[in-house]
Parts: sequence; C-alpha cells; structure tokens
Amino acid sequence: MKKSTTIPLTPLQNQGKYLPAYKRRYHMMAKPSGSTCNLDCNYCFYLHKEHLLQQPHDKGMKDEVLETFIRQYIQSQDGEEIIFSWQGGEPTLMGLEFFEKVVALQRKYQPKHQRIENDLQTNGVLINDRWASFLKEHNFLVGISIDGPREIHDRFRVTRSGKPTFDKVMAGIDALKRHQVPFNALTVVNKVNARFPREVYRFLTRELGATYIQFTPCVEARDFTTIAPHFWHEESTPVTGSPRAKPGGLDSIVTDWSVDPDDWGHFLTETFTEWETYDLGRVQVNLFETAVVQTMGLPAQLCITAPFCGKALAIEKNGDVYSCDHYVYPEYKLGNIQRLKLTHMVFSERQKVFGMGKKDTLPAYCKACPHLNLCWGECPKNRIVCAPDGEEGLNYLCPGFKYFYAAVRPQLERIAAMLK
Repeated sequence: MKKSTTIPLTPLQNQGKYLPAYKRRYHMMAKPSGSTCNLDCNYCFYLHKEHLLQQPHDKGMKDEVLETFIRQYIQSQDGEEIIFSWQGGEPTLMGLEFFEKVVALQRKYQPKHQRIENDLQTNGVLINDRWASFLKEHNFLVGISIDGPREIHDRFRVTRSGKPTFDKVMAGIDALKRHQVPFNALTVVNKVNARFPREVYRFLTRELGATYIQFTPCVEARDFTTIAPHFWHEESTPVTGSPRAKPGGLDSIVTDWSVDPDDWGHFLTETFTEWETYDLGRVQVNLFETAVVQTMGLPAQLCITAPFCGKALAIEKNGDVYSCDHYVYPEYKLGNIQRLKLTHMVFSERQKVFGMGKKDTLPAYCKACPHLNLCWGECPKNRIVCAPDGEEGLNYLCPGFKYFYAAVRPQLERIAAMLK
C-alpha cells in the first residue's frame, strides 16, 4: 500500500487533467447515528457499541464532523467513482435533513472528473414516499435488511418492544418500488433461516423481486460485546467440528443465534442450485458472483474472499475511524478525523499490517486447502477455532465453506468457461 506522497503522476487523456497512476481507493462505512437503532434485532453486532465506545445520547454526527469527513473522503480518493456508504445503527434516524446536507456537501467538494454515488443500508421501517422520492432524486442505492418470509424474518428482527417488523419493512419496500428506487436485499443467515435455504431464496427473488442479494453469515463470539477479535482467551479455543465450535451448547464459543457451520454450507449449496437453475444472469448473489470471478482467475469482488483486507474501514458519528466495520473496538481505533487526516489513517503502516495480516496469519490447514483461492480464510474476525491438528486461527465457518466449494466446483468451472 503506497503512500500518496510517492505516487507518480500521469496524464488523464480524456479530461486533460493529471491524476495519480496508482489509484488510492478504499471504502468507508459511515455510521452517522452510531449504534442508535429503532429495532432490537437479537443478533445485532452493533447495538452494544453505545456502551463499549461510551457513546453519548445525542442526535448523531455533527455538522462539522460530517463536512470534514465528506471533504477528506473525496480528496483522498483518486478513482473516477467515489462511493459513500451510510449505515448504522439505523441511518434513517438522522432524518432527511441530514441527507440533504450530505448531498449539498458532496456537490460542494466534488471534482469535475469524479462521480459520487451513495448507498444506504436500512431496516426499511421508516422508508415512506417522502424518503423514497428523495432517494430516487439523488440516485441512492438502498440496501434493505430482510431475513426471509414473515415467520423467518420476525424471529430475530423485532422492535424495541419485541413486536414483529415484517409488515413495516414490506411497506418501506413498496414505497421504494413506487418511486423506482433500486434496492438490494441483505439477509443475515442465522441459526434459524439457514435451515430453510430454498424458502428464503425464493422469497427474496420471486416475492420481493430482489435482483442483488447479499448473504451475511451470523457469527458472533459469545463475548463479542466486550472482547475485540483476536483478543480472546486462546487457551479455550475449540477444534473445528467439536461441540464447542457449534451454536447451542452451554459452553459454545458462539451465541445461540449464530449459524451452524454445517447449516451454512448446506444453505449456500441449496441456494446456489436455485440461482444457477433459475436466475443465472438475472440475479446477483454476492458470494456466488465472486466465486465465479475468482474461478476465472480474476480478483475477488468481496474483501472476505480476497487474500488481503484493510480497504474497508468505518467512521463513527464522532469522527473516530476504525480498521473495519467488524472491528469497531477501542483496540482497532486509528484516530479521529478532526485531529488526523483520513489519508494518514487509511494508508498508515498500522492499517497496512492489519490488512496484510489476513493472509499472513493463515494456518497451514488453510494453505493446503484446494479451495484456498476462493476463500482465503474468509473474514479474520471469524477465525475463532483451531484446525484439526490444533493450530489456531481457523475460520469458524470452514466446514461449511469446504462443503459448498466442493459441491459447486464443477458448476463454477462451467460458468467461468462460458464467460471467458
């Protein structure tokens, strides 16, 4: 990862301007509302940040922090496209006025040779016609968190008072559809819905009409609210496949709602079959698309399946910057945008070590795996078990991924050959 001061310059022919030949590109998850949310999803990995980070009860990101972030984020990127991602907590709690400021500030600092895009990850509960009209007018891509049909979705995604949310989410989606706002579906695959792969997939594609789906496995160490990744007690690390390396047991290392590794593999395999049979070329599924691309010998489309990470950071409402969205813990704080330049944090030696560590810490069991080029040990925050030989640092989901890649390898190679 080169520092900006050493980047050679080369002419950009079309605009007649000069831009660095080496593109400084990275992604930032902005949390304008912090961990504040209007839901109380049982499996949420972020709600506890209010106490962990000692966040004050305020209205969220202040104007001076917002403007500093937007200005520095734009100025620190050399690509033709700059993507702002607004997440939470629940970002719509900031209100439309906040996002009107966002758009105005982006226009203020936008260079002529760069395009700015926005995406918004939301639970959809507050989305109405006014919101949808704004999102359409300003070309926001919306990610809707939804876990499947009513009885599955409402198992974990509930309000603060424990009431179901399915109908409210669907009402928000209807508003997006009325205003022709593009939206994606983000589904957290947990202990429950992992057992209904075809039902979940068919609902998302046939009833909801989603043409892009992100499957995110729910993996939470039992003490995730207080202990940062890689700071756990290593002497208690179980071996993959053992009872403690699965959810549901009294001494399990993960929460009861975490997905079982075997169920994860079955879920991916079954939904892949549905996707290949009925929706290939029409529906994009994040893990399937990148598997095809990587089978073709091209770079991964996702950080979790790439050999290195560190280019997807997070900024909290007070301007604190963290190494990753899943590493928002004091141990992984890089600094504050009001005191340090974003480029100094993002391209720092510390962040470089963090990103390179994904490959450098792979156990021998991974290095010898025939599916290494597709997985690369998945997300480091899930490396909480031991390999069969006892070496630490194996991914909790390893059995599921191995089952999935072995089962669909012929189909991946066939699809890859078609696209070459």
